[in-house]
Order: sequence, then C-alpha cells, then structure tokens
Amino acid sequence: MTGERKNLGSGFDNRRNGYNSKTIKTKDSAFVLDSPRDRNSSFEPQIIQKNQTVLTEELDNKIIALYGIGMGYRDISAHIEDIYGIEISKSSITAITDKILPKIREWQNRPLDEIYPIIFLDAMHFKCNEEKKVISKAFYTVLGIDQQGKKAVLGLYLSENEGANFWLSVLTDLNNRGVKDIFIACIDGLKGFPEAINSIFPSTEIQLCIIHQIRNSLKYVASKNQK
Repeated sequence: MTGERKNLGSGFDNRRNGYNSKTIKTKDSAFVLDSPRDRNSSFEPQIIQKNQTVLTEELDNKIIALYGIGMGYRDISAHIEDIYGIEISKSSITAITDKILPKIREWQNRPLDEIYPIIFLDAMHFKCNEEKKVISKAFYTVLGIDQQGKKAVLGLYLSENEGANFWLSVLTDLNNRGVKDIFIACIDGLKGFPEAINSIFPSTEIQLCIIHQIRNSLKYVASKNQK
C-alpha cells in the first residue's frame, strides 16, 4: 500500500489511514502485527489475511515449501524473519520439516505396476556438507514409462557412491514393490550394471546410453581423429 491517492468514482480520494494492530499466534510464540488500512477499507493483505490471528498452518506450509526447493535452515529462518518479523529456531524448523517424513516413506514404499516397457536408471553426483565436511553423494534415480506411455519416478535412493552392488539393492526394491518384468533398461556403461539387472529381471534388454556409447567408442580412435 502506498501513499498515492486513488479515485474510486465516489467523489472522494482514497488514502491510507494508519494501521490496525493485532496479535498473531504461531506455534512457539506470538507477535504484534501492524496491518495498513485505508479510508475505504479496500486494502487486502496477502501474506496474513484480515481477521487472521493464527499463523501455524500457513507458516508450516511456507517453511516446508522453502525446504523443498533446497533452502538451508539459516536461509529459511532469515526469510521468515524478513516476511513476518519473527525469529524461528533451527529446532523449530526441523520439527516442521519432519512432518513430511511419513509422506515421503509412503511414497518410497508405494506399490508399482507389474510391467514397465522402459525404465531409465542413472545416478547423479553432488557435493554436500555433512558434519562440517564437504563430501560426495550419489543420488540414484529410476524413471519408468508405463504401458500407457506415462513417465513416473519409481524411486530415489541415496548412497556414498555409484556401484553395481547398490543398483542391485535398488532393483530388488523395485521387485519387492511389485515390478515383475522390464522390457528395456536404459543405463550408462557402469561395470557390472547389466549383470545386476539381469539377475533380478533376466528377460530385460539392456540399452546403453548413446553418450556413453560414443565415449566408449572414442577410446579406440586416435585423438587427432576424435573431433
């Protein structure tokens, strides 16, 4: 809300007219909020609505959303303080984000289709802070295409590094959740990966990623001819 006048057609200019003060309750505390008002009562607050005095659910949802896009606890705390003018501790943020853990476990263990015509299996590598040290992690991703042609993430798994043995545990998990057959598995050139797949799904055809095929082929080409 600015101090600019607005002609609403009634013959009078609308302008701001001070503030309304109210106490907003959160999960751990309460604070006083001064909400701007105008003479015609046409101003509608967006973050905290009129007549709203409890912020618990809205605050929880915003913290979970910020956590979901990768913001750290310190950044979330600073963001909430900037918007609402309240301080929130790391333990409070942890308690809120932990609420989604049952939903995550439910998604991780959900039953799958018996047959998938195509699945893509790959691991992404990234750096993260753990106990004040920067370490590497492997994020295993399984993307499936069902018999209706729709894509779906079948599973996400975290490990210290990528290896055929861990992929074997991933494939075993898919099998335990109901997958009986996979027609084509698209993978990279990781050693022992095809054998791990065929030990669980013996009829599956292996399709190597074309990028890895090119890289493997270049090993046999002189450097002056690779380009």
